This record gives sequence, C-alpha cells and structure tokens, in this order.
Amino acid sequence: MSDKPEDQLVISAIGTDRPGIVNELSQLIVQNNGNIDDSRMTVLGGEFAIILLISGSKNELGKIEQTLQQEADRLKLNILSKHTQPEGQTEQQLPYVVEVLAIDNPGIVYKLADFLSSRNINIQSMQTERYPAPHTGTPMFAIEMIITIPQSIIINELRDDFLDLCEDMNLDASIEAAR
Repeated sequence: MSDKPEDQLVISAIGTDRPGIVNELSQLIVQNNGNIDDSRMTVLGGEFAIILLISGSKNELGKIEQTLQQEADRLKLNILSKHTQPEGQTEQQLPYVVEVLAIDNPGIVYKLADFLSSRNINIQSMQTERYPAPHTGTPMFAIEMIITIPQSIIINELRDDFLDLCEDMNLDASIEAAR
C-alpha cells in the first residue's frame, strides 16, 4: 500500500427525480474502484441534485469521469466533474451553526452571505426552506448554515453584530458553536 494520498474528484449531477439514481451512480463509482468520501443530495421541485466527493488514484478517477460522461444521457443526468485536492487550512477555523427563521422576503440569503464574507467567514454548508406557517399560511423562510470562523475573530463581537443585523432585518436568529 502506498503512502501517497489519494486524488479527489468532485462530481455534481442534476436530473429529473426518479428511484434508482443513487444506486446507478454509486454502482458506476464502485465498479471503477472509486470511493465516495462525502456527499449531499436533495430533491428540489421535481429535480434530483447530488454532489459527491470521490477518492481514488488519478487513473481510477479519470475512468470514473469518462464513464459518467458516457453514461450521462442514459442516466438522464447533467453531470459536471472537477479534480480537487484535500482541503488545507491556513488558520485555525472554528465551526459554528447559524439558524435563521423569518417571514419570507427577498434578499435574506444575500444579506447574510454579505455579512459573513465581509468578515472572511466561510459558509461550509447551507440549507434553506420556504414553507407556509401553521394556521396562517404566511410564507416563512428558514436557513441553517455551518460556518467556519477564523480563530482571530472575537466571537462575542461577531455574535453581537450578527444579531443586530438580524434584528434590523426582523429575523429570528442564533449563532452557536457546533457540537
């Protein structure tokens, strides 16, 4: 066994939702000696979307990439892929969870993302959902984010500034250390 780190490939695919998509994709990956290290998948509207982080040798990943492109029409998926390297960190990052709930209105994601990016805070993952409030049917909007905060940032000041922004936008929000 080699001490050389494996290469990585990020694959994203989108297509009309149907049973069996995950099975077919994972089968093609395993048949070509790839390993699924990380993944996210969801159905939005009637569309299935997936993003996968695959590891393997450079040759195995090349074969997976080629096979997926050849099979895209049969799978009825639009597929993109990109070779990547394992994530490297320059400064210690602290993971935090941000949760926001509000009456839906345009610009919520933009304003929160602008606040975070202006402070060099990375959004690692984000999930949003629009749904009707119980009893009233008012359109509500919920966000859950995992962010990484540089260790150099003073958390109490960041939390105060973030909650002030949310109050100005009439958002119910929290920012807490990830568990």
